[in-house]
Order: sequence, then C-alpha cells, then structure tokens
Amino acid sequence: MRKKMRMPENDLKSAEGLQSVIITLQIVEQVARTGRGVGVTSLATALGTSKSRIHRHLQTLVQQGYVLQHEDSERYEIGYKLVSLGQAVLDNSGLVGSTRDSLLALRDRLGHSAVASQLTPDGMLVITTIPGPSPIEIGVRVGSLLSFHGSAQGKVATAFSSPAFQQRVLTGTLTPFTPQTITDPEALAAEFAQIRKCGWAVAPNQAAMGLNTVASPILDGTGMVCGAVGIVDLTQSLGEVPAPAHIEAVMDTARKISVLMGHSGSLPLG
Repeated sequence: MRKKMRMPENDLKSAEGLQSVIITLQIVEQVARTGRGVGVTSLATALGTSKSRIHRHLQTLVQQGYVLQHEDSERYEIGYKLVSLGQAVLDNSGLVGSTRDSLLALRDRLGHSAVASQLTPDGMLVITTIPGPSPIEIGVRVGSLLSFHGSAQGKVATAFSSPAFQQRVLTGTLTPFTPQTITDPEALAAEFAQIRKCGWAVAPNQAAMGLNTVASPILDGTGMVCGAVGIVDLTQSLGEVPAPAHIEAVMDTARKISVLMGHSGSLPLG
C-alpha cells in the first residue's frame, strides 16, 4: 500500500499565506472596479470562494482603511488609503510628470479641455486632465478607463500598436456605448489604418452623445505607444472634421511629450 505524502507544515503555511494575499488583492481589484460598491455575495461569486472568507478579508481591509462600508449599506467601496495610494502612483509616473505643462499649454492654445491617458491592457487610463475655460466642465475624470474602440485616445493608441494588439481589440467585446459607436470589426480595422496614415483620431458621439475628442499617440524611448493626448469638447465646438489648427496643436503636443519620454518625436506614419 502506497504511503500518502504530506506537505511539510512550513510549506503548507506558506501556501495558505500566499493564497490569502491573492484573495486580498483580488478583492481590492473587484471593489476598485465597481463604482457603486459591491456586496459580499457578489464578491464570493466572482472570486469562487465562500462569503465567510470574503467577509474576513473585507473586515481587515476596512480596519486598514483600504476599503470602507457605509453604515446604511452592505456594499463595500474603496477607502481613503487606496485612493491615496493610487494618486501617489499616478503622481510618480514619468508620463504624468511629462504631460502637465504640455497640457496646460495645449488648453491655453486652443481653449478646450486637455487630457492625457496611459496605455494599459484593459484600456486607456486617464492620468491628467486640464479643464477648459468654460463654466460648464467638459472632459473626463482622472482614473477613468477609456475603451480602445469607442474613444479617440483608445483608437489612436491601438492604431499605432502592434498588429497582434489590434487583432486583440478587434476580436474582443466591442460595446456600443452610443448608437454611433463603431462595433463592426472590419469598419474599425479600416479606421485604424486611416489613423495610422494621418497620426490622429476622433470619436464624435461614440463614447458619449454630444462629446468629441481629437487625440494623437505618445511614444516612449523604445518607439512603443505608451499613451495618448487629446482635447475634449462638445461636438458643436469640436466637430467631426477638426480644424487644421486643432490637429496641428494636438499632434505637436504629443510629439513634445514623446520627446520627454525619450522618443525622437517622429511619428511613424503609414
């Protein structure tokens, strides 16, 4: 009869500790991605574990300030420490530091809200915004995640990324945010090709009705896309076919930021 092997006690404790860390991080990710808060049952279902286990981890996160629970609700939201940590990461990002002055100059030059975003596997993360002079705030919030297919910044970043990355976007979920969002892969692929030739993108009424953005890519020292810069305004002020001055200013700003990121500044059109 074969003797059953047992894992050494130290290895068992180490494995349990590692699994606990993984669950904690997964909870933080789920809570952070759910803008209206999330309950224990939903978290347990999403992570495939018990409600009691989720509850224990949540209580620790609440005690440490990374998650909060409103007294009149059973839902959990991100806490002040997590917000502070996220802001610290953005503040220390090289891309953030390279965009502030350039975005201010772009806003002053054109009179539209200016925004910069960073390329992530899941979308374009808004890292810097400079509101325009209008008394009505028009733009996107820092921390927002813009889609690759329904935003000008996502489109321009995808167009200048590798063919494999473009294929990933085209075969992924193409959510129709508005009736004008392009969700046909062939039409989107053709738009990517056109963007690659001209160096800029627009997305009128595609992320939200009444809004448009003109964007151009930011490249790093290796020649890879690392982000995008753009101007945002109402479609009545920023039309589907932007003025040459708008295109020139946005592309010029993207080139300047790319140089600060270590790139030559020359955009590989074609």
